[in-house]
Amino acid sequence: MRHVLTSFLALHWACVFALLAYICMDGNRGIASALGVLGVSVQSSRFPGLEHPVVVAPLSVALLTVALLFCWAFVETLLNIATRPDAGDAVVRIAFISASFLLSVILIGGAAQGINGLFMVVAIQMTALLASYVAVLAERRSTLAAMTLHEADARLTAHRMATGAAHSSLLSRISSRPETRPGGRR
Repeated sequence: MRHVLTSFLALHWACVFALLAYICMDGNRGIASALGVLGVSVQSSRFPGLEHPVVVAPLSVALLTVALLFCWAFVETLLNIATRPDAGDAVVRIAFISASFLLSVILIGGAAQGINGLFMVVAIQMTALLASYVAVLAERRSTLAAMTLHEADARLTAHRMATGAAHSSLLSRISSRPETRPGGRR
């Protein structure tokens, strides 16, 4: 069973964080433009340190790393989910934890700089990450439950068939009717 929602969410978050990393690395805009994409209006003249390469480079690398983690989770769910349903669990978990940690660092750094409106934007992004993670967990658990239910149904059917055969054999022995086996012997 394919994890369509997991694949879609991993690809979505990979694109979001890759886009933010690209915007941060752009020489003209920097972090102020990336925050503008998120919904925080920051004037570069008020915060001149946000365009300095010492600040921009680590944030861009961190955003790109999180994007690569989500990309890895996407590829993992596409390739290995048929053979091992729990294959991408660790990668997905690490990607969501890394994204949450990075957003927390952005919030702390923005609060230290005195950027207004950053808390609400980060809170919305964290809520979206949490909702995505809960959806991924729900999809994985429903898939595992369906697989377990299918295996239980197969076992129950086999058990009923064996019980029916044993009951039939017992009834034929009680009634003293000979069982016919292949070859006509008893």
